[in-house]
Order: sequence, then C-alpha cells, then structure tokens
Amino acid sequence: MNRLYILGALLVSLAGALAAAPAAVAQPSPDFIAKREAFIDRLMKRMTVQEKIGQLRLRSVEAGPHPDMIGFEKEISDGRVGGIFNTVVRPGIRVLQDAAMRSRLKIPLFFSFDVIHGQRTIFPVDIGVASSWDLNAVHTMGRISAIEASADGLNLTYSPMVDISRDPRWGRNSEGFGEDTYLTSKMGAALVKAYQGDDPSQPGHIMATVKHFALYGAIEGGRDYNTVDMSERRMYDDYFPPYKAAVDAGAAAVMIALNSVNGEPATSDKWLLQDVLRKEWGFKGITISDHGAILELIKHGVAADGQDAARKAILAGTDMSMSDTIYDTNLAPLLKSGKIGMADIDRACRDVLRVKYDLGLFKDPFRDIGAAADDPPDTFAESRLHRPEARKVADESLVLLTNKNHALPLKKAGTIALIGPLADDQADVMGNWAGAGRVHQTVSLRQGIRNVAGDKVRVLYAKGANITDNPEVVAYLNHYSHDVHIDPRSEADMVKEAVDAARQADVIVAAVGESVGMAHEASSRSDIVIPPLQERLLEALKATGKPLVVVLMNGRPLALTWEAENADAMLETWFSGTEGGNAIADVLFGDVNPSGKLPMTFPRAVGQVPLYYNHLPTGRPFDPAHPDKYTSRYFDITNGPLFPFGYGLSYTTFGVSDVKLSAPTMKAGGTLQASVTVTNTGDRAGATVVQLYLNQPMASVSRPVKMLRGFSRVDLKPGESRVVSFPITDDDLAFYNQQMKRVVEPGKFNVYIGLDSDTVKATSFNRL
Repeated sequence: MNRLYILGALLVSLAGALAAAPAAVAQPSPDFIAKREAFIDRLMKRMTVQEKIGQLRLRSVEAGPHPDMIGFEKEISDGRVGGIFNTVVRPGIRVLQDAAMRSRLKIPLFFSFDVIHGQRTIFPVDIGVASSWDLNAVHTMGRISAIEASADGLNLTYSPMVDISRDPRWGRNSEGFGEDTYLTSKMGAALVKAYQGDDPSQPGHIMATVKHFALYGAIEGGRDYNTVDMSERRMYDDYFPPYKAAVDAGAAAVMIALNSVNGEPATSDKWLLQDVLRKEWGFKGITISDHGAILELIKHGVAADGQDAARKAILAGTDMSMSDTIYDTNLAPLLKSGKIGMADIDRACRDVLRVKYDLGLFKDPFRDIGAAADDPPDTFAESRLHRPEARKVADESLVLLTNKNHALPLKKAGTIALIGPLADDQADVMGNWAGAGRVHQTVSLRQGIRNVAGDKVRVLYAKGANITDNPEVVAYLNHYSHDVHIDPRSEADMVKEAVDAARQADVIVAAVGESVGMAHEASSRSDIVIPPLQERLLEALKATGKPLVVVLMNGRPLALTWEAENADAMLETWFSGTEGGNAIADVLFGDVNPSGKLPMTFPRAVGQVPLYYNHLPTGRPFDPAHPDKYTSRYFDITNGPLFPFGYGLSYTTFGVSDVKLSAPTMKAGGTLQASVTVTNTGDRAGATVVQLYLNQPMASVSRPVKMLRGFSRVDLKPGESRVVSFPITDDDLAFYNQQMKRVVEPGKFNVYIGLDSDTVKATSFNRL
C-alpha cells in the first residue's frame, strides 16, 4: 500500500477529535517568514521578466486525442508556466515536473485539480455534506480528499466553494453549503483546515482555494455567469463572512468570480482584490482567475482588447491567469510601454513563489509525486478507496422530508418495486465535479438495496421513465459528454412495465430527480420541479394504491408540492457519492436513523424564489393566521416554504424544553449562555441538530427576522435527555450600520432554539 495511504488511515482515525473543536490555525513563525522572503528575494533577482510572467500562467494539458506534449513541455522548460491543472495521475505529473527541472532556474510547478467532494473516494456533494450539519463529517471528507489527492501528486484544490445562494435555479448550488452565512462560514473554514492542516508541506495535505470571490451565488435570476448588484452593507453582513472565514482559516488561494459586482467584473475589481481581500483581511496567498476570465473582460465591456484586459487584471490584483495565454502575450509589452510597472508583475510573482515555498516544493519538487518505482500498480485500485468513511458521511447527509404513517423504515421482507431513471444509476449518484472517481466503483441504489437487504427482499426493477423527454434538454446535457442515456422505448411501454412491477409489490421505491448535468456549472434551470416525464410516472405509480416512497437525487432544492402531498415518504439524498446506494439503503431499511437537516429552504413554487429564512422584516408582514390582503404575500399560493431551512425528520421524535438564559441581561463584551434540554421521546436511538437563532427586533437598520448563530448535533438513546448550551457573545450580535461600521447596538434580542428555523422555543434578553 502507498505510504500516504498508510498515513491516511492514521490521520482519518484522528478526524473526529480534530474536527469537533478545530484548533486555531498555526501561523508561520517569524523565522520561517524571514527565511522564505529572503529566499524569494534572491530568486527573483535572478529571474528574467519573462520567467516572472511565466509564474503567473496556470495551464492545462490540451484536450483531445493528440495533445502537443512536446510543445507543452518546451513551454515549461522555457520557464513560461507556473502551475498545472487537470493532470491527475503521478506519471503524467512527473513528466511535467521533470520539464520544469530542465528550466534555467528549476522553479517547480504546482499541480491543481477540482477536488470538490473527493478525489478517488467521492463523498456527497457539498450541499449534501452541509445537510449533516456536522463539522466532523466536513473534516473527514477534507482529510481523505487531501490524502488521496496528495497521493496522486496534487498540491492544490479549487475548494471550498462558499458562495451564499438563495436561488435554487442556480446549477452550482450543489457545490456550496447553502443559503446561510453562519453555517457556510463554519463549514468552509473546517474544510480549509482539513485540507491544509498546520503545515501543508507535510505528506497527506494540499492547499485550499476558496471561491468564487465574490458574490457568485447572488447572480441575478440564478442564471450562471450573470451580474450581481448589491449594497455594500449586505455584502459585509451576509455574503463576505464565509470568504473571510476561509481566509482566516489559512486558505492559500482565492479563485476570483466570473461575475461583475455593481458593474465591475471581479477579475478587474481592485476594491475587491486589494482593498478588501489584501488590506482589510490580510490575505497573503495567490489570487487565481477563473477559466479564461481575463479575456472575458472584453465581453463584460470594460476592456478594449486582450492587452487592455491583461492590464486591468494585473493592476487589480489577479495574480494567475487560468487557461488563456493573455498574460504570456501581453504583460511584457505592457511593461515596455509603461502601462504597468515592474512592481505589479513582481507582486504577483512573489505571491506564486510564496505558495510554492509553503508547499515545500523548493525543497523537494517531487514531494507528492515520488519516484516512478513507488507509483501505485493500479491507480484506480479498490484498495485506494475509503468506503467506510464515505458511507458514514453519506448516511448523515440524507434528509427525511415526509414520513406518513411510518411508511419508513422499510421491512427487510416481502417485495419492493424499485422504479425510476435514477434507481440503477451509478454516474448520477456520484454527483458533479466527481474528482478522479470512477463510475464503476460507485454503488447504485439498486445495488445498495441488494447489499443491505440481501435475499430477504424480492426486488422488482423497472426504469419507468427517462430523465426527460425534452430533446433540446438532452442535447444540451450531452453537449460535451454523453451523460444522459435515453431508453428508446415509448413512455407508455416504460410506464406499463413500472406499473406492472408496482402491482406485484408491497411498496414502491421511486428514485427520481435530476441527472448530474442538470445541477452543475452552466446548468441553471428556469423551473425547479421534477421533470414532467418523471412526474407522470409518479402519478401512475400513485394510482396503483401501493405505498409510495420517493427517493430524490438532485443538486438543488426542488418544488415538490405534489410529491409532498401524495408520497407516503420522501427522502432527500442529493448526489451521495461512491457509497451513495449503500447509504440510501441504510436509511430506507432503518439500519441508520436519518438525521440530516436542510441547508436551503425548499419553496412551493419557483415563483417564490428567492425564498430564505433570514429575510428582513417588512412594514406589512404576512400573518398566516390572519391573511390580510394588503400584506407581503402571494395571493395564488400557500405562503411560506414547503420545507424550511434547518428542517429534517427522524424515525424517532425529540422534545425541546423552554429556553433558559444564564442572565436576563448581557454587558458589553460579555457572554450569555442559552440552554435547552433535548429529549429523545421516541422508541429508537437517533440524532438531531439543535439550532440557535437570534433576532434584534429594533435597531438603527432592519435586522433579519432570524439569524443562525449556533448549532449542535446530539445523539440520544430512547428516553435520554441532554442539556445543550450555546454561548452568545457580541460577535453574534454585531452588524454593519449605515456608516459601514461594525457595531453592537444595545437593546432587546430574541433568542430562538429549536430543531429547524420555524419550530423553535423563544425567550429574550437585553444587551446593555
């Protein structure tokens, strides 16, 4: 076994203890910093202008069957490349690093990849991991991802994505942690620490890239690559904190967003990249453009041509250019003409060299690559996977949305009709941005049921429907790769087969939702219902009169009004990764009691979007008990969410006591404790997530009706009780006022504690 995987087993065994209370980020010693900066000073004095520019280029091997590897290696050996992305096996990486060692100054390359929710072992997509509300789960995913990526020769990942999103139409919701700034901040910071540890140069660690800076999740209409227009106060209160938390956790890199912010593309936004990121937050790492984004400044309408785009990007603070050749072509002429200064190139070059130094690459350019003799005999070997950890994280990520008359858990007996386009699918259950994971190593739901129930259950399988019958959508999803496979049979024939199976069964399990390509980059949807073809299948299955259990696979909140009314049970599984089928079966049969909670609000219809729990109050709030006409509401739909933020059921029940405060008042700079007693009032062991929300009913500006400020996952046996306490400090109460000063204003604060954002117990205190 590879030495990094042996190390990995030891590290993973410590994950729980480390994640429960992550230690403060270890800062480099003054001696280390002095040596690093002196080394970089000496190196840069020896570098030519072109070699410095070369460090600012992040390149990928050409796609296609016959890439020009000779030309690519010459670029590297000429000192014209600083880093590589999308090369993910050690032999291929070694060849490119060898080329760097043939360059004049032998400056090493770093190697990066989209390790988003796993490298070889694929965990649930990030919105699924967020549903665990468990920093231990985040830590486990991050440590194993880093161990596996490092063992493949990689140094840096483009993760975590901490963009706050309140619009489920956006295809990239699956990559983030949801709608809430507090939950996302905690999870993003935990993932950075898991990747990097205290010393990213040590084996089994990689560097993190927080993205997309800034506000990418707030694009208008949920339409990818669109614009953002937002007040500065909302930025600082709601959208900036997760990026800052990741920077404070030590993130080595920041990927710049593709969108514009108030008319200025982020790639050329000096205020974002220097005033906020560098000066206010003290960031010392590298900034990386998104793919081809510098050239896109022309289409944004802020640059006249490629040279102008390169000028604006480098002056704003974009260190590395991903994919395009724009820096290679234009920076030297810009320098010669005096439109940029040597200091601009030096600043960016130093940032890149600093990261390489911190990675230990100057000491050993092959630190993660090793010698060819040490390469794994089979890169894709089963022994390289971490299945138990992936299964446990997936178990915690599943959210039970409805469960009428205890339809779940299923009995390990009788006959199940397993129906649906996602029931026997391995590719979609793995999820988007699936690293270097392999479809054939992924457990489908059909296989998972077989693994968990064995021969105790008779399973009748029928596909029942394709993902969609819209040929334009199929063509779009298959534009770059053939991801959606269409069964040529007629809809009537497929439904008949499914109904025939259902009539022979005791219960129907219908796996429906989205293909992985429907919840991805460049996959925004104008509507968020289950595709109509699949809905018609569900209606036909419901008409059989057999109990209907709906298993959802999707990367965004969906509008599920019909499903919520008609399904006997509904389980949200997101895209749950390599062990997804086993984890779903664990919950379906009750081997695992579901404990996931939603990190995003589920609307009743797309017309309610954006719909999120921590909205501001209005002067005419809607009261469902007294639904007056002239209030903030829709008149043609039941108002409010279908499933609120923080919601999720269990196979047991929990009771929450009234809230107790350690004091009725809180002094400036003080701490108040808010506590409840949580009791498992059911007949089986289970876990739940206790959530603390705060609200300031009167302030100098309107404050959100609720703000998450604490959460705690609690495991309880039947009848067991536990006191759960949350500290409340001024940091939890602070906000930016109209003068853009972060303040705590004295007055009354409401405290809400419960098991979701709607179902809470309340009390209040006064901040003096």
